[in-house]
Amino acid sequence: MCGIAGGLWLTPDRAIDSQTLDRMVDVLEHRGPDDRGTHTEPWRTDAGGCIPGVALGFRRLSIIDLQGGHQPMSNEDGSVWLVFNGEIYNFPDLRKRLEGSGHQFRSHSDSETIVHLYEDLGVEALDHLNGMFALALWDRQRRRLILARDRLGKKPLFYQFQHRRLLFGSELKALCQVPDFQREISPGAIDKFLTYQYVPHPDCIYQHARKLPPGHYAVIDEEGLKVRRYWKIDLGRESDIAPREAVEETQRLLTDAVRIRLRSDVPLGAFLSGGVDSSLMVALAQQQLDVPLHTFSIGFNEADFDETRYAALVAGWVRSQHHEYKVTPDAVDILDRLVWHYDEPFGDSSAIPTWYLCQWTREHVTVAISGDGGDELFAGYDRYRALWLSRWFDRLIPAGPLLGSRWVQGLPASTRQRSFVRRLQRFGEALNQPLARRYMNWLQIFPEPMRADLYQDDLVEQLPDEDPFEFFESAWNAVGNRDLVSKASLADLMTYLPCDLMTKVDIASMAHSLECRQPMLDYRLVEFAAALPSRLKFRWGRGKLLLRDAFGPLLPRQIWTRRKMGFGVPLGSWFQRELRPLTEERLLGSEARCHRYFRPDALRTLVDQHMQGRVNHCYRLWNLLVFESWMRRWLD
Repeated sequence: MCGIAGGLWLTPDRAIDSQTLDRMVDVLEHRGPDDRGTHTEPWRTDAGGCIPGVALGFRRLSIIDLQGGHQPMSNEDGSVWLVFNGEIYNFPDLRKRLEGSGHQFRSHSDSETIVHLYEDLGVEALDHLNGMFALALWDRQRRRLILARDRLGKKPLFYQFQHRRLLFGSELKALCQVPDFQREISPGAIDKFLTYQYVPHPDCIYQHARKLPPGHYAVIDEEGLKVRRYWKIDLGRESDIAPREAVEETQRLLTDAVRIRLRSDVPLGAFLSGGVDSSLMVALAQQQLDVPLHTFSIGFNEADFDETRYAALVAGWVRSQHHEYKVTPDAVDILDRLVWHYDEPFGDSSAIPTWYLCQWTREHVTVAISGDGGDELFAGYDRYRALWLSRWFDRLIPAGPLLGSRWVQGLPASTRQRSFVRRLQRFGEALNQPLARRYMNWLQIFPEPMRADLYQDDLVEQLPDEDPFEFFESAWNAVGNRDLVSKASLADLMTYLPCDLMTKVDIASMAHSLECRQPMLDYRLVEFAAALPSRLKFRWGRGKLLLRDAFGPLLPRQIWTRRKMGFGVPLGSWFQRELRPLTEERLLGSEARCHRYFRPDALRTLVDQHMQGRVNHCYRLWNLLVFESWMRRWLD
């Protein structure tokens, strides 16, 4: 696991000097504290015309081939150079094939496999990689730089192409080290951030920067920059597989996905929350190891947010070597640390417990297995149940007018994680909307009317002529005419998972130099599970039935039957206690930078309503506080 940065210039006056490259690389030291390297080539001309200048930088967290694997890495004659962040799990098989065709290897690393595979196949090499990655590859003979990102967006990659120069980096802070990097905020990105709690790809908080979307590559040469898709899953296709065959194939694919992710030359463990997904990953990993697997969980004093009893149950069941840590999160202290690492506004408050979990885990191991992806692939979220129930309400009773009424919406709010009134209000306010909008209502942070009340007139005038909802709606529509649970879960797979979950885990883990691997997101399993009819996964409001059918005996019955608990923190009460002074100072004070975009009176209303217990705005306040703190840190 690593950090990469660099650029390419098509005119000599846009060169990236060695000092700038060093700053770009070294600001990513947390992603790779074990090694660093750079490679540069000047802009020049020959009989064929311009040869672009190129700068490649690398920070390494050593996982495979600890002594070899130094990057930037080249082929035998130095005509192809690579910087690569991630892991390629099928590289031993690829290496055998490449050696059979005559390639000579100087190391035992997965990165060298990419170089030689590219020599044979060009960009089609991406189709053969099973792993998580973001990479930059300089092809001197073709005079082009290639950027690429893995299929599910596990590894991030930012870039800016302006005035015939490309900049790229694993994190935005690497681009910010370039003196003339433009930090003009995108009004549309603000609107999308307050809708989703993240800025969806390909947009970036900065007007002139972009994220490379998952499953895409970019080619930069004398003709400019072209972004192309190399992986596209047919979300509208539904297989007619028999239930027994689905069980057997799920067993085969997931077991193998875990197996190939256990390869490591450094200590390896697993996150264990006590939920179905992490517990199943631990059970499958322990099956394939001849020593106890190290497992890690964190607990909280608030019972609504603590799952440690379930994690301990699973650890005892599979006989892992379990580590449990009780934390008392300091919301005031951690906010500014999160804002530095999440250098684009990111408002998912579960980044807080994820941060602590990664910090605790890294004290013992360098690689951790996680269960990300199970909810999207096997219909595990409570909101799928809500969507399914809402369809029944549509058919049976006119519940929308009642549950969406001012009477229900005006009931006193609660800060409890699973408050009945809070859940009833969220359910009711969506019932009068079309299905896609209804589902989006449960995802969005600020509904459109609230955003309109919040924005200054100047911001409204600068907003692009587009609806933030279109990002999610395009994924929803790509699922075609399949059932509602399939439409919601697969839309989440293409939007929420890469933009929110993968961002959260990548930044929190790499902040502590910890590599996280997600077997559920092996692309072979994703392609298979996405085509399964939802009746195999979800029936009568219960999800993950296929996982239970396939792996039932591996886990205690209590794990399969327990209610899902989100990985959260008590934000609601924090804002009424520990976070109250900071919130009032940063959002309402005279030095609040967000006032250039948001109306102070609208901010005051949100704060007062929450502090008085009339409306639970905890997630909205957290997103606003994150944005204000981000402005203070990154717009100096």
